[in-house]
Amino acid sequence: MQRPEGVEERSVGAGAVSSTAGLGGGARSGGDFETTTDYVRHPRPVTWLNALGPVLERMGALPPLEVEAVMAAARRKTRLEDFGDEWFREPLGVLLDSLKREARLTPLGHWIQHARIVGALVNRLRAEEMVRRSPEILDLELGPVVVIAGLQRTGTTLLHRLLSADPEMRSLAAWEAISPVPWPGERAGQPIGRVRRARFAARALAYLAPQFFAIHPAEHDAPEEDVLLLDLSFMSQAPEATLHVPSYAKWLEGGDHTRAYQYLRRAMQILLAQRGGRRWVLKSPNHLEHLDVVLDVFPEARIVQTHRDPQKTMPSFCSMVAHARGIFSDDVDPHEVARHWVRKVDRLLERSSRVRADRADGRFLDVSYYDLAADPIAEAERVYDFAGLTLGNVARQAMTAAREHNVQHKHGRHRYSLGDFGLCEEDIERAFGDYRTRFSIPFESGAGAPIH
Repeated sequence: MQRPEGVEERSVGAGAVSSTAGLGGGARSGGDFETTTDYVRHPRPVTWLNALGPVLERMGALPPLEVEAVMAAARRKTRLEDFGDEWFREPLGVLLDSLKREARLTPLGHWIQHARIVGALVNRLRAEEMVRRSPEILDLELGPVVVIAGLQRTGTTLLHRLLSADPEMRSLAAWEAISPVPWPGERAGQPIGRVRRARFAARALAYLAPQFFAIHPAEHDAPEEDVLLLDLSFMSQAPEATLHVPSYAKWLEGGDHTRAYQYLRRAMQILLAQRGGRRWVLKSPNHLEHLDVVLDVFPEARIVQTHRDPQKTMPSFCSMVAHARGIFSDDVDPHEVARHWVRKVDRLLERSSRVRADRADGRFLDVSYYDLAADPIAEAERVYDFAGLTLGNVARQAMTAAREHNVQHKHGRHRYSLGDFGLCEEDIERAFGDYRTRFSIPFESGAGAPIH
């Protein structure tokens, strides 16, 4: 794997924060704008509001984070009653308990999390009603499924957006992640209200966290991570990538994720019924932790794993998590963020390696971040060949146009370092040296030298 000279940070990442404050473009950064290590930076009105936290709590002004209360709120909003199988109550309860006891939410963070959870339940109610009215949706064939399952900050977004540019490739649009089911009265093929909502949410996110778009741009109509559909089952890495929820994260690691992935498949069929496509591309680091479940639920899947120097990816992702946490809490400990995610990434690599060893059946392809940065279209063609697909001229031209649109530093420069999180080069090599050796990952410029 070759590294081109001067490769710098790309606009890639987990995308999980978008599920909490909405998705969309329109951030005001760019040019000479650079991110800082001030992870808790609010507009003045938000600071004033958050200062009223104790008063608001005494007044009962904060909506309850309780299972029955949020489910009742979703029923009131939709005037629907049937959630279908309510197996999701357990993960929902664990998440809510962790939010209350551990997340140290500001009043604004509390309101946003409540709205996010009620919104997920609203989507489940509407999905159940849609399938009840049109049960044939569950007979839809997805076609070939390409699953991009690299670690955070390894070029997954770049590759995802390239493949999604193919007119015949179906991916999850950001506005669909917020509202995957048609609203009442919506005309077929005209999701005007849902798109407008995503655009409005974009402005809210840009206002609350103007630095964040330099780390992970999230345009309202761009492809987004399907981890946000796993969020509908309250079983995803999204909460721990944006909040301090250690008990929820621990519970999640011991759970069986089969039902969550089955619901993901169901959500994809619901989306396909609204807007067609001959094949799918999924993308999330979440999948690395559950490749066995992915392959069981999606027998048509082919897995693409991207790789990049962990001395770059770990501080980059920790920076993204710290900035995301600062939206919802005034208590952000960057060293704790690093401790959690170094252990978590090690778990992702260990679990994915085990599945790859057990199922060495030609369903895995490795892609170097450096090869992808040097010639993205060539790497996209490798992926197509691997998946048994043909990269035609129309798709190739669309990918070229998408690459030119998604320019580096479009929303500013993301600055970070290992030291920001109490890490050093030796820590990273101790944790991920075997991973580097196994996949022949080079040391990226400015990321240290081999440690003997």
